[in-house]
Amino acid sequence: MVGPGPAAAVTAAPDRGAYTAVLLFPVLVLAGGLVGFLAPGAVSGLSGWINPLLGVVMFGMGLTLRPVDFALVAKRPLPVLLGVGAQYVIMPLVALLVVFLLRLPPELAAGVILVGCAPGGTASNVVAYLARGDVALSVAMTSISTLLAPLLTPLLTLWLAGQYLPVDGGAMAWSITKIVLLPVVAGLAVRLLAPRLVERALPALPWVSVAAIAVIVAIVVSGSADRIVEAGLLVLAAVALHNVLGLVLGHLVGAVTRQPIAVRRTTAVEVGMQNSGLAAGLAAQYMNPLAALPAAVFSVWHNLSGALFALLCRRADARAARRLPGA
Repeated sequence: MVGPGPAAAVTAAPDRGAYTAVLLFPVLVLAGGLVGFLAPGAVSGLSGWINPLLGVVMFGMGLTLRPVDFALVAKRPLPVLLGVGAQYVIMPLVALLVVFLLRLPPELAAGVILVGCAPGGTASNVVAYLARGDVALSVAMTSISTLLAPLLTPLLTLWLAGQYLPVDGGAMAWSITKIVLLPVVAGLAVRLLAPRLVERALPALPWVSVAAIAVIVAIVVSGSADRIVEAGLLVLAAVALHNVLGLVLGHLVGAVTRQPIAVRRTTAVEVGMQNSGLAAGLAAQYMNPLAALPAAVFSVWHNLSGALFALLCRRADARAARRLPGA
């Protein structure tokens, strides 16, 4: 899910406000899903809005970025490469494992795999902050994985999901370029040209993004409303397993490579949290409405699990502090 942007303001926000945002965003997205389920006719005609809405979200992400966010790649290349590499290796492979374990039907299997092949979502930047991770590293990982998405997402989806549903990799790559890469670059350019204007707009950007994602989820759900009751629990199980394994294995990558605790937490969050809004839009356009359902559910679930992960990290820090001499 694309949620709070990776602006420097994230690190200065009070904990309570950040937790409220992370918990409130999935509620709003869930509300969008309920509208799509209970009144599918009211939003089904908006299917042509999915790509423009995604473009708005990604333009907003570009507005939150600065050149310094990319400088970290040169200063600390190893943790960035580890995180981005794990993002595009672990999540697609875990998706295959989930598909195998749950014996998902072809439409849902393709949808879960597409979520696994998506880049990281910017909600991970706020969760990394809440978990006392490395926020600057989180921003760099999200940015690089997003810029690589036009190449890696369609390539991996074609390779891994093509056995379940036909995938037009070339058309998907062009779509991702138009709705991800170009808007992000445009947003970055606008921030360079009009920094003061963008600074004033930054507080509203997360809410614009969430509103857009909520509408996308409503559209996606409306297209498969008749099958949600039948497939709902299976999709939730697949999404939860996929996300939790991503968090655990992402943390393990950091531990095995002997990264600091903050970097381990950041890698876990970056691997486990996906740009599920993008996955939902791509699935609806290049697969079918049912294939988009896992991404819609992921949009809600991964923020909730991310908030819980952050809470567990803070409790671990509190226990460690109590064990210190003189504490």
